[in-house]
Amino acid sequence: MSDAEPIFHMITPLKHTSPFDVNMAVDAGFHIISANVEVGLQDVVPLTQDAMFSRSPDAAKRTVLFIGGKDASLALDQMKAAGSALFPPFEISIFADPAGSFTTAAAMIALVEKKLAATRPEGLKGAKVQVYGATGIVGGIAAVIAAQAGAEVTIVSHRVIEDVEVKAIDFKKRFGVILNCAVATNDEEKKALVADAEVILTAASAGVEVISTEVLKAATSLLVAADINAVPPTGIAGVGANDDGVALPYGVGIGALVIGQVKYQVQHQILKRIRASDTALRIGFLEAYELARKLAA
Repeated sequence: MSDAEPIFHMITPLKHTSPFDVNMAVDAGFHIISANVEVGLQDVVPLTQDAMFSRSPDAAKRTVLFIGGKDASLALDQMKAAGSALFPPFEISIFADPAGSFTTAAAMIALVEKKLAATRPEGLKGAKVQVYGATGIVGGIAAVIAAQAGAEVTIVSHRVIEDVEVKAIDFKKRFGVILNCAVATNDEEKKALVADAEVILTAASAGVEVISTEVLKAATSLLVAADINAVPPTGIAGVGANDDGVALPYGVGIGALVIGQVKYQVQHQILKRIRASDTALRIGFLEAYELARKLAA
């Protein structure tokens, strides 16, 4: 392994880089961190080339490009652009986790699978999953991971169906997954939808209750519900942030901080792995999900 100092280059399309991710990088052992803000897609290749060509081939492998922001599709495009610039022996590691969404979605699905094991040995395969808040950065990626695991996924809009149809078309092109689309603007419409759900995922804005007690009573096939909102009121009635398998009218619930604990470990271990690796790594939500499953087991 090269004795060159690891360097952590952060890029984001936003005005500011994420203090959360800076703290995570430092806690994983990185001492040199570069923050590049307002980075457009067209900027990614030249920035990547600057990072890879400025060090010897051995030292290049000690260089990391971290892709942040709050747009999963843009982060995936930036990751692809960065990867297209690499070639042996000038290769650097790339890790995408915009707004922590890839590691959070990975943790959410891994914990749902763990709870499903008690009543559904086949896990997510064939399970009917509904995602509320799917137009958000975590909900969309959680829907993709669940679909790739074999679930029958419906992404639900609280406004108009076109909002989720755009997301479904994008993810079908990117990953070949089929995501069903629905709209539910009130509790009565949600009751009609959840009657068919075995898994409910909520990833809406903080402090917004998406699934009320009355809606939960209509979810007679529900096995597991999971929520990523830690700000009261939580996204699912009766599911507190620290709940890990709390009983619901039907099935059990998983709270945001339980998901967050696994998310934190996933990101921390990925960062430590990249820092210690003597080969260039490329890590997105699938790699995060693989690790989350091991940690949640």
